[in-house]
Amino acid sequence: MVSLPSFNLQIRRSMSAKPHNHTADENSPLLNGGASSALNDTLGHRNGNGHISLSRDSSTMTFLFDSKHTPGIDNSNIAVRSLAYSWHIAKVTLLSNYVNFLLVMVPLGIVAGKMGWGSTAVFTINFFAIIPLAAVLSFATEEFSMKLGETLGGLLNATFGNAVELIVSIVALQRNEIELVQASMLGSILSNLLLVMGMCFLFGGIIHRGESGNGYEQSFSSATAQTTCSLMTLSSASLLYAVLDQSGSKEKAQSILTLSRGTAIILLLLYVLYLIFQLRTHSNLFDAENQNENGEEVEPEEPTIGPLAAIAVLCVTTVLVTVCADYLVDSIDDLVKTSGISRAFIGLILIPIVGNAAEHVTAVVVALRDKMDLAMGVAVGSSIQIALLVTPFLVIVGWIIGAPMTLHFETFQTVAFGVSVLVVTYTVQDGKSNYLEGAMLMGLYIIIALAFYATPSDVLDPGN
Repeated sequence: MVSLPSFNLQIRRSMSAKPHNHTADENSPLLNGGASSALNDTLGHRNGNGHISLSRDSSTMTFLFDSKHTPGIDNSNIAVRSLAYSWHIAKVTLLSNYVNFLLVMVPLGIVAGKMGWGSTAVFTINFFAIIPLAAVLSFATEEFSMKLGETLGGLLNATFGNAVELIVSIVALQRNEIELVQASMLGSILSNLLLVMGMCFLFGGIIHRGESGNGYEQSFSSATAQTTCSLMTLSSASLLYAVLDQSGSKEKAQSILTLSRGTAIILLLLYVLYLIFQLRTHSNLFDAENQNENGEEVEPEEPTIGPLAAIAVLCVTTVLVTVCADYLVDSIDDLVKTSGISRAFIGLILIPIVGNAAEHVTAVVVALRDKMDLAMGVAVGSSIQIALLVTPFLVIVGWIIGAPMTLHFETFQTVAFGVSVLVVTYTVQDGKSNYLEGAMLMGLYIIIALAFYATPSDVLDPGN
């Protein structure tokens, strides 16, 4: 589903255990003013008026870890105020997600690529470098979208929701790595439909299984699930022609290219209609995702950083993602030769982790807290965007830059996609989940991963 600002706000509050009335749990992590208050009580002391008198150590902790306030931000000196505000933006961004500790890998990845370290080192370091950059990109997008309202905010999140996958794929397209792009698109869909949803069902079902002999099933909106599964079925059907023609004639290749471009345009139009359906005409079907646990509408919240700061973070992060993605893609050729791992496996299993790791953790955490509509929104929403927006858009981009990007996936990949969509559709149609269904979805994902890993490279990548 499209990530509305209120939906993202519910996710953030669920992750920080912060209720909708803005009272913070003392154990709330990261962007939490309550944690700063507890910190001040611990490191400082209250004077006769009840105000906190901060010690030097407490002031240091506030400067470093208080996301609500940074000393010097109200200073009359413009130079001091500018430096303090710049640090405040950097601090809030760094504290926005648990995975951001991996940002130390970003300069290492750039150095590794620039200095020509081994392909394994370059790929691995840049692989871990892009994971936190994806989280920062998501954070900045959410911050900026809060000022735009539900509709425009939803459109912005739809555009930038899978920006990392889009950047990596465009870099690969420029290098004519068509098979890698196709595998990464399919892998992103499968990882969300099978791995993430499976983990949500499994771990959420175990925690909320109920008493022995009287088991409890978690529930979510079946109408939303059926709508999204119908769209995924349509997307998988658009790939079926790939298995109908195995000839390699030039005429057939051109017909496949033409058909792919026409299909891509249709899928993009369907995605636009889906946006109108969700954001305007039938938004009531998705209201459960934008309400709190008491069924009330989510209260608006001011962004932590301003819109101009969010745009600056978006621009800087996009540049860094592009640089790291360039080095990552450039190292794949040598990695395939030295390791024997196929491009299909790298694209299908490894690269999807790069852009979705933070979202994967988020979905599982909210499922553990029995908020399955939020978990399903994260797991299924990204799949819809990849299938109906990103993949067709890449076909159009390939058309523009002269890269023969098509929807002609290998038979193995098409069958895996079709079976996965079929299994997921039957699993979610009743609007309930349990740990057994989660284990089934995860089991199917592992089987597919093993199949791509065990199949020789010359079979999966016949053209390489």
